[in-house]
Amino acid sequence: MQKFKQRWEIQQNWQLIFPVLGISVLVYSSYKLALVFIKESNIYITIFSTIILSFLLLKFILFLFLKLEKKWVLTYKWEMIRVFIVFSITGTASIFVGRPIIRLIGITKENLNPVIYWILYIIIGLIFYQILLVCIGWLFGQFQFFWNFEKKMLRRFGLKRFVN
Repeated sequence: MQKFKQRWEIQQNWQLIFPVLGISVLVYSSYKLALVFIKESNIYITIFSTIILSFLLLKFILFLFLKLEKKWVLTYKWEMIRVFIVFSITGTASIFVGRPIIRLIGITKENLNPVIYWILYIIIGLIFYQILLVCIGWLFGQFQFFWNFEKKMLRRFGLKRFVN
């Protein structure tokens, strides 16, 4: 355990919640993916598929950590897990917020061309994603990181006048 704490630069035990939460989300996502890919209801095949997908996703995420560790300015390595969790919660939340908003506006697949519907859905989802990213980042104690990330994203969208 001490080696794990040193590798992720964890100084206090409460910081262990982020790796535990990260692994839990990874296994749950692998389980949901296994259910999508494996249509059989055989529990052994589902468990085996979940284990394989969890391993592959973990390898991929650790690869991303190595690449992003140099690019992102964070004080400790365990904060990268927290940032990834914020990104995943924000992505899911933007869908849950965007869906009712688009229905409230009266936009449905039935009354609009499917291509236009999906373009509007993505635009509305992206708008709420930007707002939620900063808010959820603040809740997780990473406001400054996500505010800087947001400013960079707005510049890339050509909205420089909205940034300092």
